[in-house]
Amino acid sequence: MFTGLVQEVATVASVASRAGGAHIEIQAPLAAALEPGDSILVNGVCLTASKAGSGSFSADLSPETVRRSNLGERQPGDRVNLELPLRPQDRLGGHIVQGHVDAVAEVTAVTPHGPARDLRLSAPPFTLRYIVEKGSVAIDGVSLTVTDVDQQGFGVSLIPETLERTNLASAAPGRGVNLEVDILAKYVEKLVGSR
Repeated sequence: MFTGLVQEVATVASVASRAGGAHIEIQAPLAAALEPGDSILVNGVCLTASKAGSGSFSADLSPETVRRSNLGERQPGDRVNLELPLRPQDRLGGHIVQGHVDAVAEVTAVTPHGPARDLRLSAPPFTLRYIVEKGSVAIDGVSLTVTDVDQQGFGVSLIPETLERTNLASAAPGRGVNLEVDILAKYVEKLVGSR
């Protein structure tokens, strides 16, 4: 489990296709905290480190991960958000993020507001039923509050701290971002729907 509070922005070293999936290597000082088999959130996707050293780690991407996320499309030099799993004694400062990406959303507009920016995103219709105004979403693994929602998409606001600490500072129209909706909304829908 994660919180959506990014700990490091790292650099993709390589991505190689493998039998429907892929293999990714990431250069990151945070790799020193990993052992093979450990989980790490990469752009909102929970991955298992297959190799880890002092300056980099690598992980395999399943066909499902390649299909649902933007990780298979990353290129060497791309910047990605990283977060280590939540420990029992940690504060839950963001919201519950599982690292199970639902879909790729597309940035459709970026509007500056002084030092902050508003993003508008289009999202697949099946995800929008779980997104509510003032609810939580994870965009590339960043815990954000929804500012508005309609039938085409939704908006979020990025404060200067988020712009400084995440790769969302480079978000531009046309960019695909990983979207994870709030798991609690999915559980509520299933429980209410079964009655």
